[in-house]
Amino acid sequence: MAAGHIPDYVVAADGSDYLFTFMVFFTLGLILLIGVGYFTLHSLPERMAHESNHSQFQVVGILALIALFTHNNLFWVLAVVVAGFRFPDYLSPMESIAQSLARLAGFKPSESDFATDPVEESPTEAVTEPAPKQEV
Repeated sequence: MAAGHIPDYVVAADGSDYLFTFMVFFTLGLILLIGVGYFTLHSLPERMAHESNHSQFQVVGILALIALFTHNNLFWVLAVVVAGFRFPDYLSPMESIAQSLARLAGFKPSESDFATDPVEESPTEAVTEPAPKQEV
């Protein structure tokens, strides 16, 4: 029987199997790529929260980590929802109102009274009445 028509993927007489060697490297590369994709997908909520400087960054990180270890998709979905939703800031307007009321009442608010930087007050100019004209 002539060996000229046998395909290359058949095992050669010396025992080298090119198809098996290729499939081993292909399978290991595929497993590595799937693992990288899996971990990249699981880190998506944390990256979303980190890029937007989210105030609930630690909660998002914990939910994503729990989802990674338990394989429970509900935790991952919650992490994406929390990372995508920005809670409204109620504290800043309240502090501004309090500072304005303190200024209207005549108090000078100190920096320790409010968490944010106080609004710089413009120096008050003394209102002087013009001197009466003297007749000569």
